[in-house]
Amino acid sequence: MINKYLFIFKIIIFSTSLSAQTISGNLNQELKKEIKLEGFDGLKTYLISSSLSDEKGNFKLSYNKSDFGIGYLIASDNKPFFIILDGEDIEIKGETLSYFESIKVTKGKQNQWFEQFSKEQPRREQALSAWGYLDKIYLSDDIFSIQSKPKKAIKDEKYRIKNEEKKFINSLPKESYVKYYLPIRKLVSTVSSIAQYRTEEIPETIETFRCLDYADQRLYKSGLLKDAIESHFWLIENSGKPLDIVYEEMKKSIDAMLSKLVTNEKIFNEVTDYLFDLLERHSLFNASEYLALKVLNEGKCTINTDLANQLETYRAMKKGNIASDIVFDKSNFVNSNNTFTKLSEINAKYTVVVFGASWCPKCNEELPIIAKLYDKWKSNGVEVIFIALEEDYKAFTDFTKSFPFLSYTDLKKWECKIAKDYYVFSTPTMFLLDDKREIILRPNSVNQMDTWVDWFLVKGNKIKSE
Repeated sequence: MINKYLFIFKIIIFSTSLSAQTISGNLNQELKKEIKLEGFDGLKTYLISSSLSDEKGNFKLSYNKSDFGIGYLIASDNKPFFIILDGEDIEIKGETLSYFESIKVTKGKQNQWFEQFSKEQPRREQALSAWGYLDKIYLSDDIFSIQSKPKKAIKDEKYRIKNEEKKFINSLPKESYVKYYLPIRKLVSTVSSIAQYRTEEIPETIETFRCLDYADQRLYKSGLLKDAIESHFWLIENSGKPLDIVYEEMKKSIDAMLSKLVTNEKIFNEVTDYLFDLLERHSLFNASEYLALKVLNEGKCTINTDLANQLETYRAMKKGNIASDIVFDKSNFVNSNNTFTKLSEINAKYTVVVFGASWCPKCNEELPIIAKLYDKWKSNGVEVIFIALEEDYKAFTDFTKSFPFLSYTDLKKWECKIAKDYYVFSTPTMFLLDDKREIILRPNSVNQMDTWVDWFLVKGNKIKSE
């Protein structure tokens, strides 16, 4: 019986060794140093393998079938050297991983093709941008527009460069990872050049992003998921279109992404969470609200609780909705002689309701800034009330004693009824309300709120006085 189990154990070890591929090489400036191989899982990375190089710089690592996609080697300088992990043994030689030009792939066809493309493609892109610049001059400038031969030569050369790249990619094995990866890598890396020098390519590039399957495991393991999301929406934002058209284009892109993401619940949650945060950080609230409502109404996937709570704020507290009135216990104000018991009793054209806490690092940055801006806001008809999600009254009073605006707490932290009524899930959170409690704005920062005051109130008051 023992011999039987020993035999089975040997078979398992043998089959595992057969399924593992090796990455070996020599880095003559990385002697007796740790070499690590890491891979990508969506927006995160993980350690695949590590080993110490010997006294001559030789090293050997391994990876398995589950690690397919893009990996990267890092050594003492922590600068990554990217490689394709697709079932082949790989060998490299060079000085150090940070000196990319010194590295030569001596074994591994896909990585040799990757190496070739990585060295040639930036030069092609530079040439295309240069020819594109000349093309515009020869089309628009009267001095050059009559020259038909140079215009044709420029057009032909642009076509030749693009065709050369297509031929290279088309020549790659159909099922190879490198054939899938290189066009997406090129798509992401050329966005800034297209926005600046080749604006005629913007519509086609945006459409290419929309055609990506963001639930595809090949993209998930590529290390390009984050870059693809950011580049996609950055290009729309910087396409030179009016803001209303930008929002419509973003909505089209959101629809295209979600139609494919619903096939994978895990990636659906990961991508929509990241995209929502990205749109919020860029103050693209119209698009983030659209995304939130689309995700909440999506019946094919279960939304993570944290993400659902975050998105629910948009359904209940979106711009144009009427916020709940707030009932105050006067004994829970600090540094205040006010007599009102409800938010609706505040005599101001606008009110900023700020949710935060003394234990919140960002609140410790932003509340003092609001305190400095308060006189300006107040003089332009904006009142401020701070709702503190506290449990410790002393911490509350110590934090708020210098604030010139109203500060309130019921000492129930996240169980605070006001926070629940306003669907607050993080701090700081702000809402700008008018005198009828209609939500005018959901500022994502003090700076955005102050910009609104300057643009709509300070500037408006100056125009009226003139």
